[in-house]
Amino acid sequence: METLGQDLGTMRRVPLADAHVAAIRAIGAEQRYSAGAIVMDIGEPMDRFIYVITGEIEVADPRSGERMLPSSLGPTQFLGEIGFLNGGTNIMRMRAAVDTTVIEAPRQAMLTLMSQVPELSDHLITVFAARRRAQFDARNDTIKVIGADRDPQVQAVERFLSRNRIPFQSYDMDATDRETAAMCSLIGHEPAVILAADTPLADPTPRKVAQYLGLDLDICSQRTYDLLIVGGGPAGVAAAVYAGSEGIEALVIEDTAIGGQAGTSSRIENYMGFPTGISGTDLTFRGQVQAMKFGTRFILPRRVEALSRREDGAFCVTLDGDGSGGEAGGDQLCARALLVATGVQYRRLPIDRLEELEGAGVFYSATEMEARFCGSSDVVVIGGGNSAGQAAMFLSRAAAHVHLVVRGSSLAASMSSYLSQRLEADPRVTIHYHSQVTALHGEKWLEAVTLRTGGNADDSQQRIAARALFIMIGAEPNTDWLSGLAEVDEKGFVLTGAAAGRESPFETGTSGIFAVGDVRSGSVKRVASAVGEGSVVVSTIWTYLDGLRQTA
Repeated sequence: METLGQDLGTMRRVPLADAHVAAIRAIGAEQRYSAGAIVMDIGEPMDRFIYVITGEIEVADPRSGERMLPSSLGPTQFLGEIGFLNGGTNIMRMRAAVDTTVIEAPRQAMLTLMSQVPELSDHLITVFAARRRAQFDARNDTIKVIGADRDPQVQAVERFLSRNRIPFQSYDMDATDRETAAMCSLIGHEPAVILAADTPLADPTPRKVAQYLGLDLDICSQRTYDLLIVGGGPAGVAAAVYAGSEGIEALVIEDTAIGGQAGTSSRIENYMGFPTGISGTDLTFRGQVQAMKFGTRFILPRRVEALSRREDGAFCVTLDGDGSGGEAGGDQLCARALLVATGVQYRRLPIDRLEELEGAGVFYSATEMEARFCGSSDVVVIGGGNSAGQAAMFLSRAAAHVHLVVRGSSLAASMSSYLSQRLEADPRVTIHYHSQVTALHGEKWLEAVTLRTGGNADDSQQRIAARALFIMIGAEPNTDWLSGLAEVDEKGFVLTGAAAGRESPFETGTSGIFAVGDVRSGSVKRVASAVGEGSVVVSTIWTYLDGLRQTA
């Protein structure tokens, strides 16, 4: 299956071309570091590109001071990883192992150079993506998550990091190795998130971690952008790529993780170009990298709570607060055009104690992180669509057995044929037709569910011992924040095209507001369709913006 970047360990080391080095030198300046000096420390913004001329730069452990990785960077190599494109925060201590000379170029000037020299851009981005993959796979990072299986708050942070492909280390509090014991002693044997060397994060939330990483609102809110894209799923990310490539100054706002609902899919096999499959997270991560390459910025996790329109016609969105309870948010961003790509969210089931057990055995996504909690137990997946089917196939590799619960009599109406055939043939999966989960059991963590088969209360019931329940049923659009500025249908999906009295299939009844992907009324709920709509709508947006410029 395709992954988010090449294997750094097997990549052939190719130095930058002399002409590229000369171009970097022209926008930068030489700097010298003595042996032991910190070249870039944890928490610093990645605001400069560093190319090594002579010497050696190593990754230092912030706690012990020892070299963290066996490899280091030498002459003709450069610092950085994907976070450089979005102006993120450095998360590793980089130290000169010997006297070292480098060229340092300002980040913005380097991004401009990359846009002008595609060969240089391709080289850097390939290495950046490979490094991010290596860091993520090796888990050798300064962000430490401890006890995600015991605390839903800590688990939410781990899910945010995992789905956004941000490197972190995860510790099971029951482990007995020396490093885990040291971490547990540091935080008093309670679930926690540790940043940098040994700084526990008080009341950990994804938003606080995002602020530490520079993923939050580190932009000029007084500027009026060309385009605000609300939603970072496949449609929003595709629009971000094409908007950036067309020179549209765009900003993507995402409330959870890049990838949206597609990011919860562990394996997508029917997307063109990936014959061995790709996870929804990795697919959209690649798109995000492409968009950042063209200059599109992303902020997360921020939720849009309201929409308004200024007297000059620009649209302004009001963002949520920081979740601390001390303020009500109010950050505002404005743009000449708005793209609604907020997608949909899985519906909750009307079952007692559901909210209480969310994050403690009840999940709405099936990725590597959730699979860790399954162990050798049975798991239950509710739903008859592709997402539920992909989750069941993926989880069958980690769980003792998977029970797929479907209300209807077959999978044919809502699931791709290749997937339903695999599920029906897999001995590790049992499909329960005409069934529904009616009760949850367990104190602090889910232990079992009650399954009723048939349509009447007196039909057969059974109790299934299961440590995990995955709910993937139906979908509700995220459109409450539109504040009446765009018309929706009776189910809350945004009306566009002929239904809104417009020629463009993606324009709403309000000039300047467009909608694509699953949130659009009448759309085909498939990843490829969402990507296609996000790509195509940009030409209409460009025409609209050009009309504004002509009028001005």
